[in-house]
Amino acid sequence: MWYGIIIFILVVFGLGGLRVINQYEKGVVLTLGKYTGTYAPGLKWILIGIQRMIKVDIRITTVDIPRQEVITKDNVTIGINAVVYFRVEKAEDAVLKIENYTYATAQYALATLRDIIGGVELDTLLTEREKIAIEVKKMVDAATAPWGIDVTAIKMQDIELPAAMKRAMAAQAETEREKRAIIIKAEGEVKAAENLQKAAEILSGVPGGLTLRTLGTIEKLQPDPSKTVIFALPIEILEGLKSLTEARKKEKE
Repeated sequence: MWYGIIIFILVVFGLGGLRVINQYEKGVVLTLGKYTGTYAPGLKWILIGIQRMIKVDIRITTVDIPRQEVITKDNVTIGINAVVYFRVEKAEDAVLKIENYTYATAQYALATLRDIIGGVELDTLLTEREKIAIEVKKMVDAATAPWGIDVTAIKMQDIELPAAMKRAMAAQAETEREKRAIIIKAEGEVKAAENLQKAAEILSGVPGGLTLRTLGTIEKLQPDPSKTVIFALPIEILEGLKSLTEARKKEKE
């Protein structure tokens, strides 16, 4: 009877020490409170009452940094939020060297983000946000490396500007669009004038060219009884009539 009880206790004790470590985890084992090893994925066994296993997820973790009020170098208050992507490289360091590595990484990223944005102007932040995010990532990665953390990326999601600043930027953008439209229109008029000049030179070199062009223009006019169209004859027609008149006068003389 005693043998049966002992065997039952050993079986329960043995089965109770079994641990399953998933493929995306690592198991940090402490023996009497002292680190004794890190287990790879699979079925593992620990000594109950003497050993303890802490499982660490080694997949990429996403932590959202909530919206923060930050003042830029040129004293513009903006709202910004970001996302931190990181993973655990050394499970034993993440357990032994930091109490809560997820919270610590997020807070360090937040502090670094505020420091770097405070040192740049608003225009730089808006035009070089990816470059700034990479700089923040490098600093956070260097600081969290001793904790066994690898920061893969930091992305700035939204940059919220004050209402007055939005209106000013919208007005500036509208002015810039109008400026470009005026320049494009002026360039088009210059091109049109150059083409007209070339056409006039060609027509002037052909006898009766301007006359034919004039007749063609008159033909395209839509007759409207309610309107009166005043058309000026080309100078070459007037000169032709003048020459004809002078020729007739000489004949009479």
